[in-house]
Amino acid sequence: MKKIVLFAMGLVLSGTTLAQDGKKSEFETTIKGDFVNEYIWRGLKLADVAVQPTFGVEYKGLSLTAWGSYGLSNKDDVKEFDLTLAYAISGLNFGVTDYWFSVGQDPEGRYFKYDAHGTNHIFEAFAGYDFGFASVKWYTNFTGNDYKEDGKRNYSSYAEINVPFRLATVDWTATAGAVPFESVQYGTNGFAVTNLSLRATKDIRITDTFSVPIFGQVIANPCSQKAYLVLGFTLQP
Repeated sequence: MKKIVLFAMGLVLSGTTLAQDGKKSEFETTIKGDFVNEYIWRGLKLADVAVQPTFGVEYKGLSLTAWGSYGLSNKDDVKEFDLTLAYAISGLNFGVTDYWFSVGQDPEGRYFKYDAHGTNHIFEAFAGYDFGFASVKWYTNFTGNDYKEDGKRNYSSYAEINVPFRLATVDWTATAGAVPFESVQYGTNGFAVTNLSLRATKDIRITDTFSVPIFGQVIANPCSQKAYLVLGFTLQP
């Protein structure tokens, strides 16, 4: 993973150089922040009210994205910091995500501790395809803090299909996600549907040049018998 981090740093530096050379059309930067009443991830509740900043750079389909989640109402909520290196060409996309959580195998929550049985990192590979009318994606943990109760590596996996559509001037996305086999991380004993959701997003115009996307989401986890109603908004320059 050190090589991935070094490569990612190189991507940032090369992108900065391109921007300085005036080739801004090929280099894009994303800076934004989401505010949500609950942080629900793949049908699992991870935190209460939270702010979730995003910083990303992209060049010709190759992207590096930093994403985090920090609780605002509950000081005991787990903090999260993720780095994703991805590549997209036509409808195909694939990459690797390094998840870090403030709690895990290391009680001190050290970010730069990567010991196999002492880290709070989880490394996940993913691949997917966007058909336009729908997109599918598969995720699998391949190293880090993901073990079965007997101490063997779990290789926790998750598959998801998303169907976007527009109705009554609102952008909608219907999602169905499932865990294919036993996973301690997702709390499943075998194949289980963990995420059925419907999300609606609409831009609220504040001025002639500035609007705020507001989103609402109904989420059900048939495996855990839980359901959630999420409301949030995004701030982006």
